[in-house]
Amino acid sequence: MTTTQRAVFRQRSQIVTTEDWIMRVLLILGTLWLLVGVVLPLYPMMARSFQDSSGRWVGFANYIQYLTTPALAASFFNSLYIAIASTIIAVMLAFIYAYALTRTAMRGKNIFRILGMLPLYIPPLAHAIGLIYLFGNQGVVTTGLFGLLPGWNIGLYGANGIIIGEVLYCFPQALVILITALSLTDARLYEASEVLGSSPTRTFLTVTLPGIKYGLMSAIFVCFTLAFTDFGVPKVVGGNFNVLATDIYKQVIGQQNFAMGATISVFLLIPTVVAFIINQIVQRRQTAAVSAKAVPLQPKPNPSLDGMMFGFCTLTAGFAVIVLLTIVFASLIQVWPYNFTLGFKHYNFSTVGGGGYGAYWNSIQMSFYTAVVGTIAVFISAYLVEKGKGFKWLRGVNYFLSTIPLALPGLVLGLAYVFFFNNPYWEIPFIQNYLLVNPFNWLYGTMGILVLCNIIHFYTVCFLTANTALKQIDPEFEAVSAAMSVPFYQTFWRVTVPLSLPAILEIGIYYFVNAMITISAIIFLYPPTLPVAAVAIVNMDDAGDTAAAAAMSALIVFTSIGIRILYWFLTQGLQKRTQAWLQR
Repeated sequence: MTTTQRAVFRQRSQIVTTEDWIMRVLLILGTLWLLVGVVLPLYPMMARSFQDSSGRWVGFANYIQYLTTPALAASFFNSLYIAIASTIIAVMLAFIYAYALTRTAMRGKNIFRILGMLPLYIPPLAHAIGLIYLFGNQGVVTTGLFGLLPGWNIGLYGANGIIIGEVLYCFPQALVILITALSLTDARLYEASEVLGSSPTRTFLTVTLPGIKYGLMSAIFVCFTLAFTDFGVPKVVGGNFNVLATDIYKQVIGQQNFAMGATISVFLLIPTVVAFIINQIVQRRQTAAVSAKAVPLQPKPNPSLDGMMFGFCTLTAGFAVIVLLTIVFASLIQVWPYNFTLGFKHYNFSTVGGGGYGAYWNSIQMSFYTAVVGTIAVFISAYLVEKGKGFKWLRGVNYFLSTIPLALPGLVLGLAYVFFFNNPYWEIPFIQNYLLVNPFNWLYGTMGILVLCNIIHFYTVCFLTANTALKQIDPEFEAVSAAMSVPFYQTFWRVTVPLSLPAILEIGIYYFVNAMITISAIIFLYPPTLPVAAVAIVNMDDAGDTAAAAAMSALIVFTSIGIRILYWFLTQGLQKRTQAWLQR
């Protein structure tokens, strides 16, 4: 090796070493950021559950009081009942719907796919408002179309109403997972089953179900967590049927009893954490279901099956559309159910509380900041975990921390942020008379804490999306760049980002839409000077202004759908330029 070659080799080695050092520093900072956003806020909340209202240590007294108070203890079992029933119904409906979209030759698949996702853009509380106008005491169904037909009272206010609302809320979440699971199918398995003379039922039990069992488990976990921890639907149609989420709200907002609110939060957290652990154990056993030689399954026309599935999808999607149209219609009429003259009276929020259009614009700003900052943070973090070098154990820690938010209910996360960020000083465990200054206290009461809470609340889904996209990029890109002395940040910007652009854009739109409709994560955090639209719906409903709440719900829905459509139009050309290599 000549002197010149040695110099070039040393220079390249130095560049690689420097880049590795930079990536490790970024990984450390990213891990610390996740600790602050995910783990550390849980400590003061847990500690508060062992204190009384004045902050004195009382041990398990709060837990004993909760368990020995019949009304409070019943809420735990009510929440379990609601979650289990809603999960079973939502997953069954989503499975049949997804099966129709992926395994049949029925017509209108694209339209049904769009309609199936419609509830994603509706706040859970808005679902409940739509159900009130349909099945409430003066609802369309209850009064039999206002006397024209026989009425049907389903007993909306209570468990029945909560379950229907939660099924609407959970259905599209399960549908996304199950469509993906059912799409990954090797046609050779079905050909072999047909050659062996297996009946359709046996094929379904021995081929279809085993092939999607991990996706089915994920759908069950997601639906259970959402239904168990949701606040919006029980708040509106729960009546006297108490659940843990509404109990926390009553204790914190109604009685200012933060100690009992923290205690109930722990009870809300336990089942979701257990479900999360079970789901993680099951997912680790997952193996590749589709090999490189797999043949895509092409559904064969079956008139009877296709007809039944078309009818099922029409009824299922039709119900979601009816709920949405009912919300819009209720927001436009003068006085329900006496004066059906249409107008925009209820869109004048100056006569009601909640913040009006100021809250609506605050939500748009919050959602925009969440989408931009959250997408950047998530993608860089996923890049450091997937493409980083060295510190393998720290990358494992970062990955684990990134999955924790999936098990944290929004109410628990929001209340934990109150305890963590609101205190100007932190107590040092087991050390008295010494306090630490809270360097994050300045965030409390600002738009920043709302954005941070939303980013963390929806972090896991976005992180796994980015991680999956990065896994599909061949590591040879980084190896070739390193061999040619190209800095990693240039490879990241010129290669990794363009190849991952579809996933990046999806993460951004996911953050925006969910930040617009979420209620539970920010119900305890928003300051009086920064009302947001989703919380405004709660305040309007509390004040009896249900029509105005329906109008605000309609604004949120149309904004979310409009952003999705605008995003699709604006990104078509961008994706064509950055994904042109796929057409070669």
